[in-house]
Amino acid sequence: MEKLLISACLLGVDCKYDGGNNALPPETLAALRARFELVPVCPEQLGGLPTPRVPSERRDGRVVTRGGADVTEAFRRGAEAALRIAREHGCRRALLKTNSPSCGSGTIYDGRFSGTLIPGDGVTAELLKHENFEVFGDIQGLI
Repeated sequence: MEKLLISACLLGVDCKYDGGNNALPPETLAALRARFELVPVCPEQLGGLPTPRVPSERRDGRVVTRGGADVTEAFRRGAEAALRIAREHGCRRALLKTNSPSCGSGTIYDGRFSGTLIPGDGVTAELLKHENFEVFGDIQGLI
């Protein structure tokens, strides 16, 4: 069975910045589990950030918290850890949480904490794409 790297929050793990999750509907999870062995990761936790944590967004090539703290290195460590896990498990595809500063693929928040989306990738999505992984923000194309 093919293995799929997946954002842990999509599986219902309470690792989102606010301590919650972004659980996919049960029928969606069942369809994914029927097709893939799911390999969960939370790059932000893997990078050493706590849960809950201050919201962060990408700005000018960095990742900063709402209060202005630079957390770029934690996001890079988490991306590298997610890549190692993906490789260890033989994943070639990833389903990641949309719009996230780590997992967003194609769109992310603008770095001003305005709620505005702009074209771009989160740190982990960017690294995985650079390493030739297929990165998805939704299940279209997967099942």
